[in-house]
Amino acid sequence: MSSPPSPPVPPGRGGRPPLVVVVGPTASGKSDLGVALALALDGEVVGADASQLYRGMDVGTAKLPVAERRGVPHHQVDVLDVRADASVAAYQEAARADVAAVRARGRVPVLVGGSGLYVRAVVDALEFPGTDPVVRARWEAYAEAEGPAALHAVLARVDPASAGRIPAANVRRVVRALEATEVDGRPFSATLPTYTDRGALAPVVQVGLRVPRPVLDARVEARVRRMADEGLVDEVRRLAGAGLREGRTASRALGYAQVLDHLDGRCTLDEALAATTAATRRYVRRQESWFHRDPRITWLDASADDGLPDLAAAALDVVATSLAGA
Repeated sequence: MSSPPSPPVPPGRGGRPPLVVVVGPTASGKSDLGVALALALDGEVVGADASQLYRGMDVGTAKLPVAERRGVPHHQVDVLDVRADASVAAYQEAARADVAAVRARGRVPVLVGGSGLYVRAVVDALEFPGTDPVVRARWEAYAEAEGPAALHAVLARVDPASAGRIPAANVRRVVRALEATEVDGRPFSATLPTYTDRGALAPVVQVGLRVPRPVLDARVEARVRRMADEGLVDEVRRLAGAGLREGRTASRALGYAQVLDHLDGRCTLDEALAATTAATRRYVRRQESWFHRDPRITWLDASADDGLPDLAAAALDVVATSLAGA
């Protein structure tokens, strides 16, 4: 596909290139659009997907193969070993440095991803609460003894807003929210900035991809089947030999956790794939809820399977219009 013609895009504040952000749920087409925009705007992609940070986690994260990146540099992809924990704070520092470096080269950074907190960590003045390993260990022990539901019930009492965003099954994030609340003496949700703050990285233009729920559900199911056909089980088996089970973050990623269960004899492959599909659909709903709270995002219809040229042209128009009116 040839790149759409680029409309005149005015420079942002201080003459620096804008930060263009592409968000949306899993299977909405963010990666392809990010490449198309980078080609049209003389840009580089900065990833905002927590699982794509990991080297070797390719099939299960739908990571674009190098050939399909069409020469566009991709940052914050393949930067962690599967045994390492992903940290939003560390990601924020590294991704913002990438954005600054891309701008310093006179190019446009295109932030692409579906991990909502990672996106906000780059775009907004997001401050991270304090940590305390003793407090964290106590809540982890509570979760082990009482179960995820009981742990989540505690969070619901002390910080209902965070409990509404973090599912009970995500024990690591529930523990982190409780740890932060106890250490800082205020709800974890209170550390999130408002959506009205322009932030230090302005100008920022955010584009969201919207897909009707039935279409998205069908895409998720097809995506999981395609991953199985493309070697997801072999990928997880290979990563398990490289320490995947030691990584608290990577081992819990969608698809990887379920296939590990299969490899460990806890379920059949069909059951693992069905569980992956169901978990991905739940994750999609959380992504939609997270991103739709942000009034700064301009939403585009991404339901057409062959609509990338029109989608890229519409996104470029949003960028040009937003910057012209800034």
